[in-house]
Amino acid sequence: MLRLHLRVIACVTFTALLAACAAQRPQPAAPVLPQPPLAAVHPFAIQSPNGVRTDNYYWLRDDSRTRPEVLDYLKAENAYYAAMTAHTKALEDTLYNEIIGRIKQDDSTVPAKYKNFHYYTRYEEGHEYPVYARRLDSEGGGEQIMLDGNALAQGHDFFQIAAEETSPNEQLLAYADDTVGRRQFTLHFKDLASGKILPDEIKNTSASAAWADDNKTLFYVENDPITLLTVRVRKHVLGTDTAKDPVVYEEHDHSYYMGVTRTGDDKYIAIEENSTLSSETRFIPANQPKAKFKVLAPREHDFEYHADHIGRHWIVRTNWNARNFRVLEADDAQAGDKKRWRELVPGRADVFIGGIALFKNYLVIGERNEGLQRILIKPWNGGKEYFVKADDADYTATIGDNREQDTDTLRYDFASLVTPNTVYDLDMKTAERTLRKRDPVLGGYDPANYVTERVWAPARDGTKVPVSLAYRKDFKKDGTAPLYQYGYGSYGASSDPRFSSPRFSLIDRGFVYAIAHVRGGQEMGRAWYEDGKLLHKTNTFTDFIDVTEFLVSRGYAAKDKVFAEGGSAGGLLMGAIANMAPQDYRGIAAHVPFVDAVTTMLDESIPLTTNEFDEWGNPKVTAYYNYMLAYSPYDNVSAQAYPALLVTTGLWDSQVQYYEPTKWVAKLRAMKTDKNPLLLKVNMEAGHGGKSGRFQRYREVAEEFAFVIDQLGARSAVTR
Repeated sequence: MLRLHLRVIACVTFTALLAACAAQRPQPAAPVLPQPPLAAVHPFAIQSPNGVRTDNYYWLRDDSRTRPEVLDYLKAENAYYAAMTAHTKALEDTLYNEIIGRIKQDDSTVPAKYKNFHYYTRYEEGHEYPVYARRLDSEGGGEQIMLDGNALAQGHDFFQIAAEETSPNEQLLAYADDTVGRRQFTLHFKDLASGKILPDEIKNTSASAAWADDNKTLFYVENDPITLLTVRVRKHVLGTDTAKDPVVYEEHDHSYYMGVTRTGDDKYIAIEENSTLSSETRFIPANQPKAKFKVLAPREHDFEYHADHIGRHWIVRTNWNARNFRVLEADDAQAGDKKRWRELVPGRADVFIGGIALFKNYLVIGERNEGLQRILIKPWNGGKEYFVKADDADYTATIGDNREQDTDTLRYDFASLVTPNTVYDLDMKTAERTLRKRDPVLGGYDPANYVTERVWAPARDGTKVPVSLAYRKDFKKDGTAPLYQYGYGSYGASSDPRFSSPRFSLIDRGFVYAIAHVRGGQEMGRAWYEDGKLLHKTNTFTDFIDVTEFLVSRGYAAKDKVFAEGGSAGGLLMGAIANMAPQDYRGIAAHVPFVDAVTTMLDESIPLTTNEFDEWGNPKVTAYYNYMLAYSPYDNVSAQAYPALLVTTGLWDSQVQYYEPTKWVAKLRAMKTDKNPLLLKVNMEAGHGGKSGRFQRYREVAEEFAFVIDQLGARSAVTR
């Protein structure tokens, strides 16, 4: 941000005498400030059963992404962003070099055994994309490169490999890539023996696919080209015309997402369908690709279940008569009748069962208690169960990459805000663990120099909100530190305390980093989620604000040095707090923010809208319309002072369309009364996740951190 030299101005205006003296001498010209683009106003009526709203900036929506007036406006925003951040370029470069300086560039994942090979990905120094490889043994020798992401990405501004599925005989590879960022994937096939790409190519897929045992039949999910919804499961036989691939299942209820997978024991191919409130699984034997899919349990409202198979049993995690889920068992012959399922692990009010892993001798359960993820080991034979050891007070422990059931070794992942991501192998018989890898953090990082803490902030309705904190060991809780607070709080997605080396560029500059585990996530169980969605959505926003005020009151941060960050649905949170409590934040970073909630949820042609009625409500219903309208950030922009704002979007975003944040910024510029910076950066070659290369992503993080640090150093702001 360009700033006036306030001290010079103060000297010029200090006394009338000095002013008179200054008037006798030539004065330096005032800095010429970049002028923000001002969007034209073209009123457009948004129709709904509950009334008509006028949107002055609806013209910025261009589904084709080709209209010159729209593209020119987006380019003008990018030019303004570049001009307004030119003075922080050196800081950005410093931050970027710090961030990548902590990364071991030639790193790799821990190999995971499946059948005859150990599979892993690795990065080569200086390269953006992973190499997908395997070995016959885990320790070295005989590497076979299955896919080289760097070679495949050549010539593309954006590139992503979303799935790699090896055939049962391990001779063929199906993989899905996206070269736009729209999450419309193309399936390709590779002969791993010869290294040749086969001519079969399938466009408009979700990247979800599963092989049959015949090593030539692949089941895959087809997307609708407009809404991007998963609408059909098709079956392709290698060497046949993809245009004639038969439909094996079509979903007519567009509130469901679909995926296709193999069960953990490889016996079945399953079509998994999930909406916000219900689910359904269909299956066939993997060795019978021509069979007709059977339903494991018919869908019902408020009945969710997720199943895997071992031996002669289906093991089912379900919320049936258990708000926080329980685990049931069904013999193969009883699969279609849930009334005959037997309870293995009962539901509990204080524990949320989030996932399971099946092994020959053990049932492994990933669960949440008091907001923390932990792992329970439960022998099938009724032996003593136990929890996997935790090394920090505030942490996350999750079931890792376990591809085989016939083993007594559990791979799991452990991390905290200060402990790098760590992979362990646990001998479930003895409870002894083996460290397989701790992500290296270069540059002299020592976790002993930092502290992680869990505190509980009271919300305005008396609810205690968990907060994860990280700061330097020499931090003093005296109310002078800057705070960087993150939040999400939607879809039941929990914001667990995981390690991220880039954020230490803030922590080492004296910042306290905080994750506000607000309602709408699932950290505290299903009730925590349900109390932050639909007609309770504003709890998400007030929780975040109340956490901020609590941390300031307890001396963790200075009141005038608080920054907030969130993306996607977390960007909705950012937009809401900017309207509701702008005085509490010095700056806000809102990434790909979902800010035009009412208009988007009224339009079922927009990707993902119909899937999310159970999350936000259908605004065609009066109660939901009125409630949503009361918090939608775009609809509630007002003539008031706002914090400094950095807003990002991607032209090809398939989840939050680029025009939502673009319109929001345009309206803010027209209405806000402050002179704090308002910056919009449009990634013209990417979608919801931003740039695709690993170093490109870190450049975007450096830009964000430079913005924050610059605002912290600014004595005043002088532009809109």
